[in-house]
Amino acid sequence: MKRYLIAIITLSTLMACHSGPQPEEKAAATGKEGLIELSADQVKNAGIATAGLEKRRISTVIKVNGQIDVPPQNMVSISFPLGGFLKSTSLLPGMYVNKGSVIGVMEDQQFIQLQQDYLTSAARLEYLEKEFTRQRELNKTKATSDKLFEQTAAEFKSQRILNKSLAEKLQLIGINAARLNEDHISKSVNIYAPINGFVSKVNVNIGKFVNPADVLFEIVNPEDIHLALTVFEKDVNRLAIGQTVIAYTNTDPEKKYTCKIILIGKDLSSERSVQVHCHFERYDKSLIPGTFMNGEVETVADSSWSLPEDAVVRFENKEFVFCKRDARIFEMLPVKTGNHENGFVEIMVDGADNLLKKEFVTKGAYSLLMKVKNTEE
Repeated sequence: MKRYLIAIITLSTLMACHSGPQPEEKAAATGKEGLIELSADQVKNAGIATAGLEKRRISTVIKVNGQIDVPPQNMVSISFPLGGFLKSTSLLPGMYVNKGSVIGVMEDQQFIQLQQDYLTSAARLEYLEKEFTRQRELNKTKATSDKLFEQTAAEFKSQRILNKSLAEKLQLIGINAARLNEDHISKSVNIYAPINGFVSKVNVNIGKFVNPADVLFEIVNPEDIHLALTVFEKDVNRLAIGQTVIAYTNTDPEKKYTCKIILIGKDLSSERSVQVHCHFERYDKSLIPGTFMNGEVETVADSSWSLPEDAVVRFENKEFVFCKRDARIFEMLPVKTGNHENGFVEIMVDGADNLLKKEFVTKGAYSLLMKVKNTEE
């Protein structure tokens, strides 16, 4: 009876030793040299799909900064050519003025003297013109000498030159010489706005004497403002006239302004950068010259090797992909990535890299990463 019981126990033990999960249901994560092995069921459940690298054009975004600028023709510094005392003005910074409107009145005794000189010159010119005509007729009949005629002609010509120069001086200070006569001599002259725009600076006060070189007012026409961006040397060749720039301010980054590149500078600064000028597609009165702005320029790079973004995983602050070794074995490889666009990521492949001959996990890479983490633990 004892022998019979011993035989039954031994047989049961042997059967227990040979029972257990089948090989295809067992997962083996080796961890050797970055390898991970899955069972057939695990490969199926993970939904693993593989593919090789493919060429794609992936856009890149260049981030730059700069400030709102105004072209020279839209910014005017107003001086008074002959100087004088500012009699009156109502300008304040921020006011809008129309071209041709009176923005100030100057007063000085030299204005009286200039008008007097012109009228005196004009009267003498009228006399010399008649005298020249008279001497010319007399000279034709030899009733007067050639010398006298030539002397009269020279005086007439000199007076005409003097009269013309005095008229130009009057025009310089805004007085129309053709309308000037002895009944309209004035000690005051008006200053007129040369362009439409906003007053940006008022540098004088009423009663102050100003010299010809002093700037009285500054007016800016913002309707043609530009965005002047600073672009470093390494990015200049990726820009072109007509490219779109999306600009925004630090105070309101959600509000975007669309611009087009109209000019790319040709001179490098000491910081190895160039100025790139952009034109706003739509004028916005809230944009003030001098405002700091950020810009983003989207450029299209040459075709580069890429994989779907799901193929790349991060582990210990590094990026990895899983390379297919056979149907159930995968190798974890570190990679360097570039730009991202439309669900694809650029894979940096140098000339000696053999990644081009491999297949990579494009679906299920995260599941493989979890197996690696479990193995590490």
